[in-house]
Order: sequence, then structure tokens, then C-alpha cells
Amino acid sequence: MAPVLILLGPPGAGKGTQARMLEDDFGLTQLSTGDMLRAAVATGSPAGLAAKSVMQAGGLVSDEIVTAVLAEKLAGITGQGIILDGYPRTLAQAKALDGLLTAQGRAVSAAISLDVDDAAMIDRIAGRFTCANCGEGYHDTHKLPAKSGVCDKCGGATFKRRADDTAETVRDRLAAYHAQTAPLIAFYAGRGQLERVGAMGSIAEIRQSLSRIVGPRGLSIQMGPAPSEEVVQKTIDRYVKAHRQVSATEMEKEKDADQAGRY
Repeated sequence: MAPVLILLGPPGAGKGTQARMLEDDFGLTQLSTGDMLRAAVATGSPAGLAAKSVMQAGGLVSDEIVTAVLAEKLAGITGQGIILDGYPRTLAQAKALDGLLTAQGRAVSAAISLDVDDAAMIDRIAGRFTCANCGEGYHDTHKLPAKSGVCDKCGGATFKRRADDTAETVRDRLAAYHAQTAPLIAFYAGRGQLERVGAMGSIAEIRQSLSRIVGPRGLSIQMGPAPSEEVVQKTIDRYVKAHRQVSATEMEKEKDADQAGRY
């Protein structure tokens, strides 16, 4: 059966970087929640149209719509292992994912948590800045330009920082992540599907740790049968229909929910 991997980790843990490396190393396909939503909206798919209407109204995209977007994406992938980056984020999404995969004859192979040291992560993110001209990355402590005020790569003299890369903002984001993800960690640990990887080492070290989990001594990368179009379409229809039945009152409650769940 083609593997289904879930990458869990706070902002700055390197999920995107490691997911791309797993793609290269093992022929897996990365499915990022943000990328899938943008693509679904751009193509005007049923789930994409539902997501677009919510986002235009300033609301939170519901679990049902996000799952429907994932179902549409899976329908176009046959016989490939996948890496889920940014989904699930809640227990409701984890349970919805189980239902979706079961309908397709698949199951979660492993949920991999990229674990970080919060204090070190705050320092890592809050200290970073980039060249405004070429995008070369630097850090106040770990990587300053060889010549002060001059980019090593292009010679530019203008640098910039992300407005949300402050110690306070990063601290708040980490707290929100831990509160949101703790139930998921317990959920997958209880089913024997959780793997933990220290994410404070170098990119190469983290890559090696992940390879030991995903590679020949870990999960077996085997191609499974593709789900039938009828099964996939029924799943998509069910989740889109569920969203359309959400009342205006429920939508208002979603808007007041924790903003850490915004996509």
C-alpha cells in the first residue's frame, strides 16, 4: 500500500524543506494545505468554489472544505505515496482523514513530529533577515554578512525582516501550535503511528533521521491500487454538501474561533 505520511511541526521547524527532500529521496508527493487550497480556488473545483466563498467573506475555511480539497487532490494521484504538510491540524480533521483514506483503501502510515526547543526556535526565527535584492538569508547570531551591511551574494546594501518575526510573535505562534497539536500527538501516539524527530539539528541531520523512518528499515514504499472515481466523487460530494449545510450562526462561531486555525 502506498504510504501516507503526516508531518507535524511548528512554524520554522522546516516541514516544507524536509517534505521536498522526502519527495526527492523516495518519490513521494507533498500535499501542502495552503498550496492545495490556492490550486482548488484557481481551478474553480467544487471544493475550491466553496473555499473561495468563505475566504471572500473573511471566514475560516471549515474542516469539511479542507478535507474535500484533499479528496479532489488525491483523485488525481494514482499509486503514489504522499506527505501531508499542514493537515490534519485538529482532531476533527484527523478523524475526517481516516474516513477519507478508508474509503480509498488507504491508511495513515506514520505521523512524524518535528520536535523543537522553543527558546532556540524563538532565537532562530526572531534573528533572521534577508537581502532585499536577492533574498539571501542571514541571522543576527548565526550568519552575518562577511562585510557589515553588504550582501555576500549580490553586494546589495538593503536588508529586510518579516514583520511577524519578532520574539513575542514567535512565542505566541509556538504556544498556539502546542495547544492545537497536543491532542494530535496523543491521538497518533495512542495508535502506535507517531514518530518523533529532533528538528534542532542541521538540515542534513534531520533528513537522515527522516530517511531512517521512511526508508527501507522503516516504512515500505509500495504502490497501492488507485481509488475508483465513483468512490472519490462520493467522498467529495459528501464533504462539500456538509459545508453547504453550515448555518450562518455556525459560520459566525467559526469566525470567533482561535485564529491559529486560519489557512
